[in-house]
Amino acid sequence: MSDLSEVEKKYNKWIVILSIVIPLAVAVLFGVNLKKLGFDVQPLSFLPPIYASINALTAILLVAALLAVKNKRIKLHERLMKTAILCSVLFLLMYVAYHMTSDSTKFGGEGTIKYVYYFILITHIVLSVVVIPFVLITYVRALAKRFDKHKKIAKITFPIWLYVAISGVIVYIMISPYYV
Repeated sequence: MSDLSEVEKKYNKWIVILSIVIPLAVAVLFGVNLKKLGFDVQPLSFLPPIYASINALTAILLVAALLAVKNKRIKLHERLMKTAILCSVLFLLMYVAYHMTSDSTKFGGEGTIKYVYYFILITHIVLSVVVIPFVLITYVRALAKRFDKHKKIAKITFPIWLYVAISGVIVYIMISPYYV
């Protein structure tokens, strides 16, 4: 007998597909600059503070969801987590839209702060890819009502996702003085 429920089996293929397609699509689209391809587009330079704020909101939602579940407020936990997932999707869409219409901003700091910035940026990027299957598996286990397994993986997913959300805000704050 399989250790997976029917719900988990149903979504496993999608978890694998999305965990591969999302990072690849972001990487490809990140390299596409519509203006350089001849399209008459305005840079969406207003987006970085918005998507940084969405990252901050995601972090708040994650902490609130943790507190809700610890206080046995399961429906509230569920709504907060769905909202956190929605925020992450909105962030991703805005991030890609910004980079498709704007030139990348170079970090202008020097010395130790430059190494700190790049450490935070690189760990943010790597963990933002790593967290995708964790979030999806955690969510599907809740859908499948496999709360023992949901709780087990959520203990891994939560700190990674929280780090990604907070580090995204820190990266924005550190690079914002260098936006043109």
